[in-house]
Amino acid sequence: MVLYSTGTDQYSHRVRLVLAEKRILVKDHPLDKATLDDEVIEDNPPDQIPTLIDRDLYLFHSMVIMEYLDERYPHPPLLPVYPRARAESRLMIHRIEKEWASRLDLLTGKGIRKTQRDRARTELRESIISFAHGLSDQRFLMSNDFTIVDCCAAPVLWRLDMLEITLPTRQTRNLRRYMNTVFSREAFRASLSEEEEEMRM
Repeated sequence: MVLYSTGTDQYSHRVRLVLAEKRILVKDHPLDKATLDDEVIEDNPPDQIPTLIDRDLYLFHSMVIMEYLDERYPHPPLLPVYPRARAESRLMIHRIEKEWASRLDLLTGKGIRKTQRDRARTELRESIISFAHGLSDQRFLMSNDFTIVDCCAAPVLWRLDMLEITLPTRQTRNLRRYMNTVFSREAFRASLSEEEEEMRM
């Protein structure tokens, strides 16, 4: 099994986190889009990173890869067993994609105007604070178990320092506790690339 990923983007980080949680050994090829080899480009026309190759199967898009890994390697499970809980998890992932991941893409993308970046930074901060208001005392976002939802949220939250986004202490107490819990996990530390280790000191 081979993973083509970059050391800086949130989507590669998501996949590495799933791999670390499940202790799956892969051959990781850190790269950027300019260095994808011809074989990968041929089987992956959109030229997307991350790309996972499992024998003759080529997968791209982080959610497709993560769900595939969760089904092929069911322990520990990262998606709930029951349909209702699965649906709620997917709704939360949709919210993270729409409100957090898309704005992080603007903040880290190339050729983005300063006005767009400033607006994205403000909107991301406000969305995270709003989310924090409804966060309960449970250990993780959806329950007391670490799930694929956390794999989507944690890479965004890890990058807040790099983005110079500060959160109000009083309003985000539970969120800060959650972040400390996730960031101290052995699997999370193992999922970090060298570049990501430097994003948060």
